[in-house]
Amino acid sequence: MAEEKIYVGNGKSKFDGQQVAVSVCLSDLPKEHVFEYEGKKYIKLIVQERREADDYGRTHYVAVDTWKPEPKKETATHTEDADLPF
Repeated sequence: MAEEKIYVGNGKSKFDGQQVAVSVCLSDLPKEHVFEYEGKKYIKLIVQERREADDYGRTHYVAVDTWKPEPKKETATHTEDADLPF
């Protein structure tokens, strides 16, 4: 089941599409998606192009990347091939 998107900002294409200027609301960043690496805090974001610009000319939106890898399933330690010497 897909998680609902957590929208935290918007953006507008500029300079003939060579740049996208975005605004992110820091208050909307969910703490459970903030992680720390080497003493610094990070959050993964997705900048996605809208199907069409909204009434304010915004061409992109910013959402929290909530994807997490599936936990690895443990494999059986004994198989029929385990007794082979090679």
